[in-house]
Amino acid sequence: MLAAGAGALTLTISACAGAGSLGASDQTVTIAMVSNPQMQDARALASQFEEENPDIDLKFVTLPENEARAKITASTATGGGEFDVVMISNYETPQWAGHGWLENLSEYAEATEGYDQDDFIPTLRESLSYEGDMYAVPFYGESSFLMFRKDLLEQAGIVLSEKPTWTEVAEAAEQLDTDGMAGICLRGQPGWGQVLAPLDTVINTFGGRWFDEDWNAQLTSPEVERAVQFYVDLVRDHGEPGAATSGFGECATQVAQGHAAMWYDATSAVSTLEDPTSSTVVGKIGYAPAPIEVKENSGWLYSWALGIPVSSDNPDAAWKFISWMTDKQYIRTVGEDLGWERVPPGSRLSTYEIPEYQQASAAYGPLTLEAIENATPEAPTVQPVPYTGVQFLAIPEFQDLGTRVSQQISAAIAGQKTVPEALAQAQQYAEVVGASYREQQ
Repeated sequence: MLAAGAGALTLTISACAGAGSLGASDQTVTIAMVSNPQMQDARALASQFEEENPDIDLKFVTLPENEARAKITASTATGGGEFDVVMISNYETPQWAGHGWLENLSEYAEATEGYDQDDFIPTLRESLSYEGDMYAVPFYGESSFLMFRKDLLEQAGIVLSEKPTWTEVAEAAEQLDTDGMAGICLRGQPGWGQVLAPLDTVINTFGGRWFDEDWNAQLTSPEVERAVQFYVDLVRDHGEPGAATSGFGECATQVAQGHAAMWYDATSAVSTLEDPTSSTVVGKIGYAPAPIEVKENSGWLYSWALGIPVSSDNPDAAWKFISWMTDKQYIRTVGEDLGWERVPPGSRLSTYEIPEYQQASAAYGPLTLEAIENATPEAPTVQPVPYTGVQFLAIPEFQDLGTRVSQQISAAIAGQKTVPEALAQAQQYAEVVGASYREQQ
């Protein structure tokens, strides 16, 4: 997996639009980023940073999520030095900080006037910290929620509960599934950050878990099998075409273009769905908390954040860019220049105090903030577990384990194997990891 993105690097690296003096400046800062809409906005605005900092040139490497993870992980772990800024998450940050791979950004933040790291939403700030200091700062934060076409549900006479259950959602998807309109869009693409992100929250709320307290794998337990069978059946019977290869981006396009009636995914999806330049359903979307079954508050906690590898040759210049891209003023710049619906959500508390953003995000802003604040990474499941994390397990092995398991789930969605067959293989992968932890006890 680590090699997956390497071949694509030479095809995707480019100077940003504002780098007119490339080669004439003192420093070049190379930034590795995921090619999500909010990151594309940052590239579009980066010329403003270069105008303010003429001694710094910016180069961006933008890759799809799975490739970006592989390339960034390989470079940072080996001290490759290709990147001065890396886009990572609350999965990688504490682990990499513990390995000594990342610069301590709290020290930079405290020395930067007006930066205010205490303004970051507490759950995100803690998830990006190691021994009390932040080693990455959030560009945006997210939980998960249900998005649905208000007009289509009204026409069908469907009224969802204030906190809908997955049973309700499945019944609504069946009713809304028509020619040219999927009842629901759900990720099916392989990747621990793709299909497993929503699926893990379903497993959690159905009462399942990856391991018991003694690190015995539980992926063939009745609770997990019921949850995975439910998810696979729902997306196969009433989901989008090509579900086994659909990730966040594909579902965003399906919903924004009016081809899916519901979508369970990241709260950050609003930046696409509520943007009139990319969406045909602006104002037609309703929002509800992450569906539940047994466990309450099943939404995930995630942040795309920016860190500085210790192998960077330009850490001070890298921090200048990071502090620009994650500052309060950047949020205002996006709102004023690109539209308030495109503001990176869920990072700073002060964002939700901006009158223009409050007005633009009335339908989803308070729900997003509530979901992020109520996420339970320390207690993600109904039964006790030895790990933390809602839509991932915060252990080093999960990057590989999750990828392998996700491939089995995608194969089941594609109809290449049954759910019990997929979980039997997944159980074997998990047992290897569990055994290593039992030996340490």
